[in-house]
Amino acid sequence: VRFGDSLDGDLVRRDFTVNAMAVRITPDGPGEFLDPLGGLTALRAGVLDTPAAPETSFGDDPLRMLRAARFVAQLGFTVAPRVHTAIVDMAAQLDRITAERVGAELDKLLLGADPVAGIDLMVQTGLGEVVLPEVGGMRMAIDEHHQHKDVYQHSLTVLRQAIALEDPPPEGGPDLVLRWAALLHDIGKPATRRHESDGGVSFHHHEVVGAKMVRKRMRALRYSKQMIND
Repeated sequence: VRFGDSLDGDLVRRDFTVNAMAVRITPDGPGEFLDPLGGLTALRAGVLDTPAAPETSFGDDPLRMLRAARFVAQLGFTVAPRVHTAIVDMAAQLDRITAERVGAELDKLLLGADPVAGIDLMVQTGLGEVVLPEVGGMRMAIDEHHQHKDVYQHSLTVLRQAIALEDPPPEGGPDLVLRWAALLHDIGKPATRRHESDGGVSFHHHEVVGAKMVRKRMRALRYSKQMIND
């Protein structure tokens, strides 16, 4: 850790420009609004961009790439093109981050207003291959009813439907266990897919295989035994 000596130097080390604004506090209260990196413009546009070159920002802390997906899910933002490109190029560096920090970001993403958007960004950029490869692995495994493009899209639909069934606040609210279960309920299908003689597709015992895969992945992410059982 090296301590800086300027506000600009501090702000450029934040994760995104929307988090790199400041207000000077005076004895009389809030004073000058300081936004040297265009954070307010990015906030109004709903765009996530990095204060420094994304390669520099993500090199400092690769978890910021996953945080971008989380902000997409929570806030409805999009990522700037250069940020998207950098995530694709640097996704493998997420391996440097502890499982506990990754799990915390995934929970926040799933509890967001639109977790499907965040998950899809993860899968499309390669982040999912690092932290949740089973989800992206469902792509192009056609479901037996042919009602959805593939098992991946089917699982995202189930997640949306599960969210729609949640009880509203204040008594209810986002249900983390329900959302995890909805997302992962079919991850055993690619491993059990079989093409039948009549032209159909079957996934016999995918629920058994999938349950084992869920336990293995959630243990790797350091979730509690109670959470995994739930």
